[in-house]
Amino acid sequence: MYQLIFLYPPPVDVDQFEADFAAHLVLLHEKAGIPADSKPYTITRFMPTPDGALVFHLMLTLHFETQEALDAAAESPAMQEMAPDIYRISTGGVPAILMGNVE
Repeated sequence: MYQLIFLYPPPVDVDQFEADFAAHLVLLHEKAGIPADSKPYTITRFMPTPDGALVFHLMLTLHFETQEALDAAAESPAMQEMAPDIYRISTGGVPAILMGNVE
């Protein structure tokens, strides 16, 4: 399993981020042709660490069966079109974007 991961830092306004992120998911479904009832991704909302720090607010992980499928999705016109929105909604700083595989 291969993953494309987006880590969003704590936003300036959590409620606004959550509204923007919900709209971002709708855009992802539309641009990538993902059926509304399908979720080829997971969403993790982080909690503060024991010392109270919150390093990231949310992680969106897209799952792919092969590296070729991940590469194709990352380079697709849909993903290129979505890139500005990824940064626009991240008001707490630049999101980290990672690719990896699960062993």
